[in-house]
Amino acid sequence: MGKFGVLLLNLGTPVSTQVSDVRNYLGEFLMDPYVIDIPWIARAALVHGIILRTRPKKSAEAYQKIWTERGSPLLWHSEDLCKGVAREMGSGYSVKLAMRYGHPSLEKALREFKDEGVAEILFLPLYPQYSYAATLSSLQFFKTQFRKVYSGAGTQPKVRWLKDFYDDPGFLRAFQEQVRKASQEFQPDFTLFSFHGVPERHVQKTDDSGRHCLAAASCCEKITEKNRNCYRAQSFATARELAKLLEIPKDRYAVSFQSRLGRTPWIQPYTDVLYEELAKQGRKRVLVVCPAFVADCLETLEEITIRGRESFQALGGGDLRLVPSLNSSPDWVRTICDWVLDSQNDAQNPKLRFQEISTTYR
Repeated sequence: MGKFGVLLLNLGTPVSTQVSDVRNYLGEFLMDPYVIDIPWIARAALVHGIILRTRPKKSAEAYQKIWTERGSPLLWHSEDLCKGVAREMGSGYSVKLAMRYGHPSLEKALREFKDEGVAEILFLPLYPQYSYAATLSSLQFFKTQFRKVYSGAGTQPKVRWLKDFYDDPGFLRAFQEQVRKASQEFQPDFTLFSFHGVPERHVQKTDDSGRHCLAAASCCEKITEKNRNCYRAQSFATARELAKLLEIPKDRYAVSFQSRLGRTPWIQPYTDVLYEELAKQGRKRVLVVCPAFVADCLETLEEITIRGRESFQALGGGDLRLVPSLNSSPDWVRTICDWVLDSQNDAQNPKLRFQEISTTYR
C-alpha cells in the first residue's frame, strides 16, 4: 500500500537575521492575499512602497535577540517535533516538515512523498485556531503545490487534513502540562492567555450569516454554528478549557490578542493594553500563555518575554513570565501520533475535524 505521509506545516521564518533575508521573508508573507486582503495593486504599493522600506531592519533586530546557535527557534523546534513524531510512528510512515513561507518548502516535501510512493497524506497545519490568514491560506497553497507536483501522475495519494484543534483534548492536555510546570515554579498571581491578533474583517469573513461576529459583546462566549470558524471565538474557547483544566478562577485570568499592525481595527482586548490594567491592579507575578503558537517564535520569545516584560515592569507591574510553547514536548509528540492513527482508523472523535481535500479544487 505504500507509506503513509504526515506533513507538518508551520508559518515560516527568515533563513537568517540579515536584513535582506528578513525582507525576502516579509515580502512573501505580506504579499499573500489572505494576509493583506486588498487588491493586488494596492497591496503591492503598501508592501513594497511602504512596509518593506523600514520594517525589515526593525524585524531583523528583533530576530537577532532570539536567534540561537541552531538558528531560528521556530524552525529547530519544528524540526525536533518532526523527528520525534517520525521516531514514534516508525518505518511505515514518512513524516515531513514544511513552512507556508520560506524553507523548508511545501513543494519539496510533496515531491519527496511522490518519490517515496506515499499512498495517503495527512496534512497538519500547526495552527490550533482556524484563521483566514493562516489556515485558509495554507490550505489553498497546499492545493496549488499538490497540483503542481502531481500533475500528470497516474495515481495520486488520498489527502486529508485537520482544519483546527483548538479544543482537542490531547492539545489541551499538552498545554496544560506546560502551564502546570511553569506555574509550580513561578507561582503566578494572574494568568494571561495571549493569542496572536487578526484584523476584525478576517473574523467577519468567516461568519456566513454576516450578522453574528463582533455584533455583540457576548458573541464569542460559546461556539455555535454561526461562529464555528471564528478565530476569536475559538481562542476564547481554548482559554476557557485550559483555565478549567488548570482550575484557574475566572477572576485570575484574562484573554487578549497581540501583534496588531496598521490602522484597521483588530480583535480585542489588546495584550499591551492589559499590561497597564494588570499593573494598576497590583499584579506582581503574571504568567503569559500563548496557545495560538505550538512552537516558540518571535511573537513569544521577543514580543512577550522581552518587550512584554519590559513594558509591564515600566508600567509599575512586577515580573512577567512566558510559558514555553509545546515545541517538541513528549505530550505534544504523542498527541500528533494519536491524530495520525485516528485519521487512519476514522475514529469517531468529535473533537477532531479530519476532512478530505479535493485537490482538483480551483
